[in-house]
Amino acid sequence: MAAQLNQPPLVVESKDVYDAVVVGSGVSGGWVAKELTERGLKVLMVERGRMVRHREDYPGENKRPWELDHRDRVPLKEVEEQHSVQRLCYAFKDTTKQFFGNDRDLPYSTEEGTDYAWIRANQFGGKSLLWARQSYRMSDHDFGANAADGIDGDWPIRHADLAPWYAHVERFAGIAGSKENLPQIPDSEFIPPFEMMKPEIAAKAAIEAKYPDRKVIIGRTANLSQPTELHIAQGRGKCMAREECHRGCSFGASFSTQSVTLPPAAKTGNLHIAPNSVVHSLIYDEADNRVRGVRVIDNETLAEREYLGKMVFLCASTLGSTQVLLNSKSPSRPNGIANSSGVTGHFLMDHNYGADASGSLPGFEDEYFKGRRPTGIYIPNFQYEPSRYRPHYKRGYALGGGAYRGANWQGGEWQDGLGADYKKLLGQAGSWGLNFYFQGETLPLRDNQVSLHPTKKDKWGIPQLHFNVRWSVNEQRMAEDAVVEMEAMLRTAGAVDINATLRPEPPGLAIHEVGSARMGRDPKTSVLNGWNQSHDVPNLFVTDGASFCSTGTQNPSLTFMALSARAADYAARELANQRL
Repeated sequence: MAAQLNQPPLVVESKDVYDAVVVGSGVSGGWVAKELTERGLKVLMVERGRMVRHREDYPGENKRPWELDHRDRVPLKEVEEQHSVQRLCYAFKDTTKQFFGNDRDLPYSTEEGTDYAWIRANQFGGKSLLWARQSYRMSDHDFGANAADGIDGDWPIRHADLAPWYAHVERFAGIAGSKENLPQIPDSEFIPPFEMMKPEIAAKAAIEAKYPDRKVIIGRTANLSQPTELHIAQGRGKCMAREECHRGCSFGASFSTQSVTLPPAAKTGNLHIAPNSVVHSLIYDEADNRVRGVRVIDNETLAEREYLGKMVFLCASTLGSTQVLLNSKSPSRPNGIANSSGVTGHFLMDHNYGADASGSLPGFEDEYFKGRRPTGIYIPNFQYEPSRYRPHYKRGYALGGGAYRGANWQGGEWQDGLGADYKKLLGQAGSWGLNFYFQGETLPLRDNQVSLHPTKKDKWGIPQLHFNVRWSVNEQRMAEDAVVEMEAMLRTAGAVDINATLRPEPPGLAIHEVGSARMGRDPKTSVLNGWNQSHDVPNLFVTDGASFCSTGTQNPSLTFMALSARAADYAARELANQRL
């Protein structure tokens, strides 16, 4: 494995004026930094949390279960005191807790009668260290859905605008998947897919025979199933199927800022990083309508400082960027910067995960699998255009899932047993099962809003966020339909003893929050133009999920990457032409 590249210099105080200040170091910020530095721009990346170094700062990696004090569970008292919200995330464990926010220090509020689960990862790399790596392009059906349904907020771009940038980030990141030629999820530039298990192959055949419009494919994932020469040159290795991606991957097989976008940016010598720098607000020059940089509060000492740049990219996560925008007030902009439309904070969306189904799958007793594959099976949205909608709700959903074999040593901790018989049981494979989970699209509704609390502030003196977000009747009906359809497809696949349930969960828990500073053609109804550039302030860009106009059914991170790379290229050209 190639040696780690030199780390970029860390900045505390600086009077330099950078070509760009990038706020946030996750999926979006990493791509912006890479693209800008490779074009010769001097970039400062501002991160509110601590520095996390690739291969050095993964304390949970390679730890065997019996080497962990609590078998990878976080002690209850610690959960109650520090992680009451973060514990809801599927990836929250004793070996990953260092990558999650501390709820005690990160308060927020919700409107009475509502709930919101805000999952945060405040360190260098952000949620790129924790995401599920499922990677799908959005299609023209997604980009045009609002217009087709007569809903305000048409995307100002289509797939053709993003296609070359999707390809650009896919080749560099490495997306394992299969070419399917499906209109609702355009094919990517793929490396070889991970394999389906025999029970999944059988389920695929049965489901597709009965439902010709429903395709069962292997999930597309940002894990290196087979590294290309480009990936090897990056110092990245093949996925070892350890199921430890969220602990940190020293092989660099799973995508993170640390393993993919930081090394080339650092190699240019143009990147500087300011960790432990909580952005309070943007510095705005009223005279020439430009942002001049960011005001920050030191994460540890609470000291105030400023960083200056010719342009600013907000990549602090959907909610983080929205908080900065709303808190950047001036005499002419009392409701926050870049908010002449009054849209900032509105139209907050997240995918609905509120249903799942599973069942036992008879047969296949002589089949097993090797390793712990980093993806599962996937059924793309089969209601992707108005002619395919159900009569009682709009849009559709995708399904994830996979086959599994129970009662082995991993699952045995949940079973009763003692002594030699129990030990023998753990060495024997149980029966097969098959499960599905639901990922439903959410409609963009103005009333789903995040705002600044009028009186409550956090430890850095920044107004807390206040959420007023609800699932609409449309999402509820969609989840109910998904329960019926998942059960039917499991039966078609031959499953028995099926348990299909609604499990209402609060918005936010999908960790796919988008939409609170959306793109659009009309400055009166949107915050950003088709290049992720503020309508109001030309040298301000927002390239994370805040820019979305709708959710689609796809996991959004691949689109974050493509939008960020595209916007960085555009901004570099605009800066060179002195238009910023």
